[in-house]
Amino acid sequence: MSYQVSRGVPKSAFVPSPVFVGILAVTVVAAWMAWTGYGNVRVDVFLLIVAGWVLSLCLHEYAHAIVAYFAGDRGVAERGYLRLNPLKYTHPVLSIVLPLVAVVLGGIGLPGGAVWVDHAHIRSKAKESLISAAGPATNVVFALLLAVPFAFGAGRDVTLYSDGDGGFVVGGSHGAFWVALAALAFLQVTASLLNLLPVPGLDGGNIVQPWLSPPYQRAYNLFAPYGFILLFVLLWQSKINVWFFTLVSWLSGILGVPDSMGEIGLAYMRFWQSL
Repeated sequence: MSYQVSRGVPKSAFVPSPVFVGILAVTVVAAWMAWTGYGNVRVDVFLLIVAGWVLSLCLHEYAHAIVAYFAGDRGVAERGYLRLNPLKYTHPVLSIVLPLVAVVLGGIGLPGGAVWVDHAHIRSKAKESLISAAGPATNVVFALLLAVPFAFGAGRDVTLYSDGDGGFVVGGSHGAFWVALAALAFLQVTASLLNLLPVPGLDGGNIVQPWLSPPYQRAYNLFAPYGFILLFVLLWQSKINVWFFTLVSWLSGILGVPDSMGEIGLAYMRFWQSL
């Protein structure tokens, strides 16, 4: 803290915001509800996946901000990015709303654009790339941590039963909790892959951008605002979509997440389909 205060940054700039604490609390409570089967388990799964995903989004953007801070941009503290408050993001719709819609409707961990870094204070190409890489690295760490219980055999007894109305019910010891956790791991894998694609405007493209020649940087900056559109166009292609999710399932399996359990969790969270 003496390092931070000596540069005029108050300690409060590093204290997690009440908004983030609330998101963390909802995640913990939803995890307990899914574990115990409290109430409507499909609603429990929905809350756990959504709250856990928003939590990971906050930490993804925090990783960008904290690396930028130590790389030279002290302004990220003044802009409130180090308090893990998603309401401080430059584009809350792109950063929170759009990724949530993509998760709920499409089952995909869509990257979002959020923290603004003043690159005038970043004096190194390597530091600029590191700032961009910090977010996807957070998703990779999340995926690994979420996969740990499955690597030790958790969720192996999860079973599916027909509900008699064309849907299914998850059974097994704490089955709802494990399919929700698998879905979160699945989302982290999708987010890791998408964020590392060298698409202009996404983290993967921003990792490469500092090393481009000036003409290519100008072309990159021209296409960067349309990176999300390009990503949607790519995923809209049926063959690319199938290849992408096949790769996600394969990587999830390598991590130890049981086959298709992530997709089952994402389908199970759509509780409104059973109403």
